[in-house]
Amino acid sequence: MRFTLRTSPFAHYAMTISAFAVLFLALVLPNRLDWISPAAFTMFPLELILIGILLLAPGRSGTVLRILLSVLLGLSLVLRGADLATHEMFARPFNLIFDGHLLADGSRLLTGVLGSVAAVAVGILLALMVALLCVLAFLVLGRIQQTLRIKPRLSGVTLLVLLTAWCALDTFRWVERPRTDAYAWHQLRLHAEDTWRSWQDIQEFAATVGVDEWSDRLGDQLFDRLRGKDVLVIFAESYGRMLLEREPFADQMRDALLQSETVLRDDGFEMQSAFLTAPTVGGLSWLAHASALAGTWIDSETRYKSLVMSERATLNRLFRDAGWRTVAAMPAISMAWPEGQYYGYDHIYDAHNFGYRGLPFNWVTMPDQYVLSALHERELSEQVRPPVMAEVALISSHAPWTPVAQLVPWAKVGDGRIFDQQAQAGPTPEEVWQNVESIRDHYRRSIEYMLESVVSYVKHYGNDNLVVLLLGDHPPAPLVSGDPEGRDVPVHLIARDPAVFEAVSQWRWQPGMLPDENAPVWRMDQLRDRFVDAFSSTRLPLEKTGSGGSTATGAR
Repeated sequence: MRFTLRTSPFAHYAMTISAFAVLFLALVLPNRLDWISPAAFTMFPLELILIGILLLAPGRSGTVLRILLSVLLGLSLVLRGADLATHEMFARPFNLIFDGHLLADGSRLLTGVLGSVAAVAVGILLALMVALLCVLAFLVLGRIQQTLRIKPRLSGVTLLVLLTAWCALDTFRWVERPRTDAYAWHQLRLHAEDTWRSWQDIQEFAATVGVDEWSDRLGDQLFDRLRGKDVLVIFAESYGRMLLEREPFADQMRDALLQSETVLRDDGFEMQSAFLTAPTVGGLSWLAHASALAGTWIDSETRYKSLVMSERATLNRLFRDAGWRTVAAMPAISMAWPEGQYYGYDHIYDAHNFGYRGLPFNWVTMPDQYVLSALHERELSEQVRPPVMAEVALISSHAPWTPVAQLVPWAKVGDGRIFDQQAQAGPTPEEVWQNVESIRDHYRRSIEYMLESVVSYVKHYGNDNLVVLLLGDHPPAPLVSGDPEGRDVPVHLIARDPAVFEAVSQWRWQPGMLPDENAPVWRMDQLRDRFVDAFSSTRLPLEKTGSGGSTATGAR
């Protein structure tokens, strides 16, 4: 006995219309949130016509084409979702080669938060969701194929007429052309082209990254204009240029920078400021560190891995060769970090060996004031010692930006337990992240705290032999910044000795802590060569430093 499921004519038509509607939406859905608007759905996609023509193929060939189109449609939707996420986090589309590590990073994060069993379960669930998309696409295309085959000749003529009309309208520009770079099949082509270019970039970069003008310079010829001085290169998390120029940040941040300038000048310090263009947005801070310190453009995890396997000299290693003690203050490092060996540190302080006994501020392992205090106590407090070059990563301005820390007297910082009450105060991340206004307010306040910590440290511990280079690592995610295109970060040079600024007079940075729109803008990979050249008697030829001193191919 056979049972058949009968549907009413209304249900039949409803399912058919729904199938065409789902396919239409799948083809025109943009891959960026800020492109999703009513206007985005007013286009008629050429792919809809072509799919219809292919589905008219008879017999087994029609079935094979339906399966192939289902896989491609499912893949395009997966990539669209990945693009939506990476545009919001990193202001760029998903890269099949360079972003593969994000899956591993996400797996490690889930393992740490939920445990290995739950992490595996989430991975399986994601795989099932991808398969479900392909199955859904197969069912949708099946309904459309069945409808077209009721009257195949009429369907074919209609589709050919639509194709001719579409081509005529497009050729003569009789209708406004929409953003085709946002839609399904065009996105598949773009991803394929991007994957090929990325593969070529890997080969080219690996072949050139070791070419370095500074790697064979004698150490005693370097940094002679900084002899006896402690040099702190401080990376401030998510410290972006938009803070100085866009609402709702600009007014309060400009006041904070001007106040910092006044405090430092009253204590005899001078400052110069400019902007750097970061290789990343919203995260992946180590790419910015590598670009600045190694003098080459590192905008992907693959480039980063090629760099750390090369012999290219970092700023840290050059200082070490010149007689400085080189240390890293990396409070966010909580796992093994074999890449740290590449940079040339004499010692690395991380989340586990920095002596912090206080409570974490959610993701932030320790507040910025503790990082600076502990570094000073361990490396800079002795009177008789070699000069220190320290790379410092301040992380209090890392998401989720709650609770926002506050300064305490430096003499009371101790092992950090004084911050416990602060770490348990304030709203939860869930409360802060309920609306974008709250997120932006807490983000700005965390940047103000970072700035206040650095300025207070310089005022409290600074002397004639202290040189501070403070720079942002990257702007925050577009959701926070409101600027999906911006990649610039502020950079400040702070010192008391006028000779420091005489050495960098050719930089033409602006005096003070508040650079304006006319301030110089360098790519971040230019910093190493310009810094070494300015403070060393042994100089690179002008063409090596004037254009960036980088062997990188093509910033993206």
